[in-house]
Amino acid sequence: MTDSSGVSTAPSSRRAARAARAPQAEQIGLEELLAEAEPAASAPPARKPRRRATFTSVLGELLLTAGVVVLLFVAWQMWIGDMIMGAEANENGAALSAEWDALPVPEAPVPIVEDDEIWFEPVIGERPVGTEVFATMRIPRFGEDYSFPIAGGTTRPLTLDLQRLGLYDQSVMPGEVGNFAVAGHRTTWGAPLNKIDRLQLGDAIVVEMREGWYTYRFRTLEYVRPTQVEVLLDVPQMPGVETGERFLTLTACSPKHSLAERIIAYGVFESFQPRAEGPPASLGGVRADVRRALADPSRPWLVKLLLLLILIGAVLYGLFFYVFPWVAPFINPAEVDLE
Repeated sequence: MTDSSGVSTAPSSRRAARAARAPQAEQIGLEELLAEAEPAASAPPARKPRRRATFTSVLGELLLTAGVVVLLFVAWQMWIGDMIMGAEANENGAALSAEWDALPVPEAPVPIVEDDEIWFEPVIGERPVGTEVFATMRIPRFGEDYSFPIAGGTTRPLTLDLQRLGLYDQSVMPGEVGNFAVAGHRTTWGAPLNKIDRLQLGDAIVVEMREGWYTYRFRTLEYVRPTQVEVLLDVPQMPGVETGERFLTLTACSPKHSLAERIIAYGVFESFQPRAEGPPASLGGVRADVRRALADPSRPWLVKLLLLLILIGAVLYGLFFYVFPWVAPFINPAEVDLE
């Protein structure tokens, strides 16, 4: 085809038509590519196959689990258990005191007046039968609520491991001439003598029985070998000597968590207060600021408890998500991907 000037126009028309169709083809091709890519993008990613358990991995998991169990047991024995058992023992001691208060008041001995002072000759109570609980010990420096039961005998399964203080077989009774000797744990099972090394000269150590209260005053500490049983003599460490005095001896293991030595606290008798006269002034307690000083400032029990809970949480997290990954889907199956 030619125009009026004789120049052919057919090729240019075809080029113009192809140019007009090119954008449409490109648009259709892009839509087809997007349509083909869309199913692939929406398809879930392929999950990696789970690793097979080997003898080494199973053994490692078992050892880690055993380590966690041992760690929790140690924490219970050293901190948590003592707090719970000690509180329970104090409650038992307070309940025993309330039980004595509810009974008919024993007749008080005739008071003795000397130099305008009134005092009472101590009433000697009956010796316990076997491992019977017969008294409580109150030490104001250890806290106003400190009230540990005292039972006969010093064997671990029958007395000491039952959150009690134990009366030595050769001991005299409270207020009696001679040596009133008592043993107790310094750690574990309530740890009644945990702070024995913090007693100060003149501190009151009060033994309560149904008859009344027997007050001793702390004098000194001594460290001896387990075989040095002379500390239990009527006059401690002085065989064959008789003075007619009344002593108190507390024994516990030393150092803490060890049986290498014994720590001994000695006291001397001060007074007896009949139940009819009410509690003695020696139970007035220790100032609050002094009691606070008894606490370990670097590791108070609340901090220990919080650290233990954090440790337990971290260990459980590690076990669930790394050591035992098969547990993870049950916790959050939508987000956890097993490898």
